[in-house]
Amino acid sequence: MTTTALKRILVVDDDPVVGKSFDRVLSPKGYAVIAAANGAEALARLEAENYDMVYADIKMPGMNGIEVARRIKASRPWLPVVIVTGYGTEANEKEARAIGVADFLKKPLSPETIEGSAHFAFSAVALPAPAPAASTSLSTWLMNIGLFFAAPFIGLAFILAVPFLGAGLVAWSVYRLIQVKIRGVRDAKLGPAMRS
Repeated sequence: MTTTALKRILVVDDDPVVGKSFDRVLSPKGYAVIAAANGAEALARLEAENYDMVYADIKMPGMNGIEVARRIKASRPWLPVVIVTGYGTEANEKEARAIGVADFLKKPLSPETIEGSAHFAFSAVALPAPAPAASTSLSTWLMNIGLFFAAPFIGLAFILAVPFLGAGLVAWSVYRLIQVKIRGVRDAKLGPAMRS
């Protein structure tokens, strides 16, 4: 029963020692640590199981950690992702922050850093930010439903208005043509009088 209450953390790193280090630090603190050797395995695990947090190394064979984070945040924006790297550059950190990662850690990691980052990521998730997003999606959904039902009436109004608009354009064209003819006739009558 207690295992279901554990926070599940996925550690994505091609070095198995890293996963064991996270397990050694976080398991006694009440976390269940599961390791994935690469980005593809991590995404497959996320499809099959629920996790509460992800640590992802940047430099891995195949998909790098930033791409893993990007894909996770695209499908699960609420899931905290922490980037861990021994090759941290400002560009990498800027890209990771733009994706929305919870933290960006540089190796080597101390046990205090690992535990602190987990605490920080989970406390950031506890903020009441998701509630407005849910109401926004509800209002968007309601607006789409309203547009769905209004669309036939908008189409009908357009269909009914087109003949009147067309008739108006034809009438305007005929009016302009008549004006040109009248002007031509008037100029033709005035022409001989002006000559004499």
